[in-house]
Amino acid sequence: MVFGNLSEKLQNALAKLKGKGRLSEKDVNMAMREVRLALLEADVNFKVVKDFIKAVKDRAIGSEVMESLTPGQQVIKIVNEELTLLMGEREAKIDFAPQPPTIILMCGLQGAGKTTTSGKLAYNLKKQNKRPLLVACDIYRLAAIKQLEVVGNKVDVPVFTMGNQNKPNHIAKAAIEHAKRNSYDCVIIDTAGRLHIDEELMGELEEIEESVDPDEILLVVDAMTGQDAVNVAETFNEKLEITGIILTKLDGDARGGAALSIRAVTEKPIKFVGMG
Repeated sequence: MVFGNLSEKLQNALAKLKGKGRLSEKDVNMAMREVRLALLEADVNFKVVKDFIKAVKDRAIGSEVMESLTPGQQVIKIVNEELTLLMGEREAKIDFAPQPPTIILMCGLQGAGKTTTSGKLAYNLKKQNKRPLLVACDIYRLAAIKQLEVVGNKVDVPVFTMGNQNKPNHIAKAAIEHAKRNSYDCVIIDTAGRLHIDEELMGELEEIEESVDPDEILLVVDAMTGQDAVNVAETFNEKLEITGIILTKLDGDARGGAALSIRAVTEKPIKFVGMG
């Protein structure tokens, strides 16, 4: 279960505060120590944990809480509010362009699940009565174009391709023109997976961005990546200024640390999560 372990550990850490008629600073510090350990064990980034604990303690040790009739419940409420703030208070959705087509650029590391996720996103948009078009801009990986065609066929969404002999930014630009001529109102550009330290391929993504001026740049991250997911997200965000995150394989990571960390570090919303 997603966040199952973390949720249980946080409940255990705060259980001792429940029902306490009075609360000392020592009580709060001991509880925060347990919360800190729970977050670190869930693979939440160290700096994110440090900032979170400070925010909770600053509020919890105030006179309003200490002098309350139910101080333990107040601290638990503060932890819950700060966690909600960390994950985002509102549901984040696709930001559709006022004038179609809405252009969505998918990026991320190789193996994160971009191609499959592109198909799932296209299916989601279809259910919203949109007319999506998938675009094959991964010209490097063997059978990448064929995989996108298979995915597109499964969800009954057409795939625009120009083979693997053209530059990705040229393919993306031609796809936008094709979408305009054929009344597709959403264009999902599937790009090649790349290491965030690969300057040449990161530069290629910047070229695609400059060519098509996307409305959304969605970073696809494998939730199983753990701590390294933060470094990946930071680099992609610096290069492209991503607009949102899609976490894949979240059912395989019961700890949930990547989700909390990436959202906090990039300050960008998690727009979708993928299971399986």
